[in-house]
Amino acid sequence: MYLAHFSCILLSIFDNLINGRGKTNLKEMETPLLNDPQTFPDDKVLKNVLGDSYKAYEETIKMITGPAYGLVPKWHYYNDGKAWLCKVEFKKKTVFWLSVWDGYFKAGFYFVERHCPGVLELDIDESIREEFKSKKPFGTLFPLAITITSKEQIKDLLAVIEYKKSLK
Repeated sequence: MYLAHFSCILLSIFDNLINGRGKTNLKEMETPLLNDPQTFPDDKVLKNVLGDSYKAYEETIKMITGPAYGLVPKWHYYNDGKAWLCKVEFKKKTVFWLSVWDGYFKAGFYFVERHCPGVLELDIDESIREEFKSKKPFGTLFPLAITITSKEQIKDLLAVIEYKKSLK
C-alpha cells in the first residue's frame, strides 16, 4: 500500500520537474484526481476527468488487456495517497501504476539498477530516456513516468510494458 502512495508522490514530483515548475513541496504540487473513495473510476468518471485524452486511455486499456499483452488493471482506492490508482499486473506481477490527472494520465514504472541499461536501449521518445537518466533512485528503485495525452504516445508505453514483462 505504501508503494501506491509512493507512486503518487513520485509521479507528482516528476510532473512538476518535467514541466519546469520545480516544486517539491507536496502541498504545492499538483496531485492525482479521483480522490473520492466512494466514486469508483468507471468509464463515465474517467471520460469526464480525462477529457480529450480519454480516447488514448480507452485505446491503451483495450490494447494492454488484449491477448498480445494480457495485462490486468486493478483499480483500488489508497487511503495513504487519498486517490484511486490502477495497478496493472501480469501474472500477479506489477508492471506499472496508472494515475489520472486533469486531462491526462500517467504510467509509473520502477526498475532495479540492473535493468536500467535496457530501458535506455528501448525505442522510445528521447525525452523519456533523458528524463529516466536524470532521475535519482528512490532506495533501490529507479522510476520512469510516462505522461499520456494522446494516442501517439501509446507506442512508448507499450515498448516499456514489453520490456518490463520480459524481465525476470
